[in-house]
Amino acid sequence: MEVNLKKTSSESVRPLFTPEVSDSLSGLDIPDTLVEDLILRRLYTTGTNSLKALSQALKLSYSVVQEIFERLRKEQFFEIKGMQDRDYIFTLSGKGQEFARKSYEMCRYVGPAPVSLDAYRNAVMAQKGKVSVNRSSLRSLFSDLVLTDNLLDQLGPALNSQNSIFLYGSTGNGKTSLASRMARIYDDVIAVPYAVEFDRQIIVVYDPVFHERVDTAVQAIDPRWVLCRRPCVIVGGELTANMLELKMDESTGVYAAPLQMKANNGMFVIDDFGRQILSPEYLLNRWIVPLDRRVDYLSLTYGVKFEIPFQETVVFSTNFDPSKLADEAFLRRIQNKIYVEPVGPEVFDQIFIRVVENKNLKSEPGSSKFLRNLCSELMGRELRACYPDDIITIIEAISAYEEVPVLISKDNLKRAADIYFTQTLTVTDT
Repeated sequence: MEVNLKKTSSESVRPLFTPEVSDSLSGLDIPDTLVEDLILRRLYTTGTNSLKALSQALKLSYSVVQEIFERLRKEQFFEIKGMQDRDYIFTLSGKGQEFARKSYEMCRYVGPAPVSLDAYRNAVMAQKGKVSVNRSSLRSLFSDLVLTDNLLDQLGPALNSQNSIFLYGSTGNGKTSLASRMARIYDDVIAVPYAVEFDRQIIVVYDPVFHERVDTAVQAIDPRWVLCRRPCVIVGGELTANMLELKMDESTGVYAAPLQMKANNGMFVIDDFGRQILSPEYLLNRWIVPLDRRVDYLSLTYGVKFEIPFQETVVFSTNFDPSKLADEAFLRRIQNKIYVEPVGPEVFDQIFIRVVENKNLKSEPGSSKFLRNLCSELMGRELRACYPDDIITIIEAISAYEEVPVLISKDNLKRAADIYFTQTLTVTDT
């Protein structure tokens, strides 16, 4: 898995959705008893605490924590240990310990307070991406790749439409590199909840693997939400069916959001499509409704189902023939099918030159043409975009082994190519 590596200055960017801080329990839009249990469990795991510390840990306003504190204090759930800067220092009483223990046995979540499912739905719908790129801006965004105008002219309209994209073509021609950079089209931030509550169950959504936090000038936002760049979730052959469903941790009683929920308001790239453990048919059947209607349905362990938005651009990348992976009904739902063709001689040379320059290496004159001819001779088929970088990387390894400076020469290119390309074996009877 990978995350979007794009870096932008987001200090002055205001998200499309800015939830306000709630100073009352009713404004949280989640059950009061759930907030009570959360505070009790937090105290159960930390021991002594203060109103300010609980407010910071649970991402709740001080007044909300104080309101719960006064309510539970009347029921003798707390023991006051003292005061610090006009703040109570307290712990659980024997009665409080008993209630907290029972709550902890059912659910061990003690993190930031969740938001309601309705609030999450509204946030996702309010934060639909807005994209407008042309050939010039797209070339600038993908300036670290060598792309033809023909490819850009197919990719640009597809990205502007924000509908699903199917990248296909021979292996090694840059589909993964292209797909992993597509989220660069976004230059704004979104609000992502730490967790969502539904039917008193807690679903953790915010994932630092996929959600990159940003510091902005936006003030007074509900701290239960995190401001992040739009996510780009990338999975390959490791994708399994349970990654697309709610998964409850039996030891904690807490659900983890599926990948498509974490990718909402961003991109979900399925690389090497067709090489997953789950069959292409399973994935296509699982997503035929979400891709068409932009909604998905998830189930809790006890069978209760609910609807979530499916607001993301899904990118399938494969080196298989699309017609052999999906039927016509599914392919119709993926409006943008882009063929990433083998590179021509001119593009191959540009890639070679860029690799040499980026690595700050010395290259003998004519090395690019020599490698191009060598690849065609050894493989007997089209050139691939990956060859220059892969083979030069081998030359670097050879030079390190022999403790000599790296030189891109015809002899070294030939030696590296002999290592890189497989040889046809001749089987003889013994």
